[in-house]
Amino acid sequence: MIALDDPAALRAADPSRMLDIVAGLPSDCRASYRAAVATAGLPSLADVRSIVFCGMGGSAVAGDVLRSVFRDRLQVPVEVNRSPVLPDHAGPHTLVAICSYSGNTAETLASFSDALARGCRVAVVTSGGTAQELAEANGIPVIGVPGGYQPRAAFGHLGFAWLGALEAMGVLPSLAGEVEETVSLLEGLVAGSGPDLPTADNQAKQIAETLGDRVPVVWGAEGVASVAAMRWKTQLNENGKVPAFAASMSELDHNEVVGWTRPYGERFAVVSLRTDDEHPEIAPRFALSEDIAGRSGAVTMQVHSRGSSPLARMLTLIYVGDMASVYVGLRRGIDPTPVAVIDSLKAALAGNAG
Repeated sequence: MIALDDPAALRAADPSRMLDIVAGLPSDCRASYRAAVATAGLPSLADVRSIVFCGMGGSAVAGDVLRSVFRDRLQVPVEVNRSPVLPDHAGPHTLVAICSYSGNTAETLASFSDALARGCRVAVVTSGGTAQELAEANGIPVIGVPGGYQPRAAFGHLGFAWLGALEAMGVLPSLAGEVEETVSLLEGLVAGSGPDLPTADNQAKQIAETLGDRVPVVWGAEGVASVAAMRWKTQLNENGKVPAFAASMSELDHNEVVGWTRPYGERFAVVSLRTDDEHPEIAPRFALSEDIAGRSGAVTMQVHSRGSSPLARMLTLIYVGDMASVYVGLRRGIDPTPVAVIDSLKAALAGNAG
């Protein structure tokens, strides 16, 4: 076990510098938003009736952000497609947003080919790979993002490249003010969560210590906070190398709460992600549901968002979870960067296909 207040030990256990990469989120967001807004040759969306966002894993989170944060400002429905096949309605009046960090995600490439066959409008965000080659061969614009990241760590580049691209295509209004608010708040969180800052003053370290060896369960109100909760779950899986689960409020009050019984709760820790704009029907449910989980033996805690815009609220919740997930892994002496299980799974699938 590594002491979280031993910065030298933390850095030694983090040879790929995931702590530094997560701390780079604010600059990633700003850089890729600005670059995408300036991208030329993007398709006209004047008569587009729907957007289908295609991605997997960390690449798909960008679509979840778009759908949840901007659902009140988008004039067309947005669907996040984690499947090799597009929905039946996709056609010439659909924008298919292809998001694959590596450019080689099998399911996303299959959706790309399906979109071309159906005559959909297509735009691509990628760092290269087959997705870029396929786009260039078909005269489709590519919004490029820097390579060299683990896909989950490229979230800032992917998500904000899409925000800039959709602004440039006229689907979203100017987001410059919201982006700057978000980046400024993230920079403050970075300053308060680094390895040199002691646990007493470091929220991300405090969360990791409270989670300890319990299985995390992350709750968030449907919308911005539920997307952040799912991001926490996947980051705890990949960075922390632990099982983790996520649920949205108030759906969880119609099923999950029944399962919080002794002795099972003693194995878990519940993290509630809270925002200031929760619906008055939803907000009171958190304390009541936490009490049920607590009586089963679970540890409970709350993390509150910052900012006035939905974008800032979501990103500040996401950042805290990203950093806490790295500390969860480092606390146990585990390098947060490699995902050997996923690599071996892909290799096995490739062998079966051959």
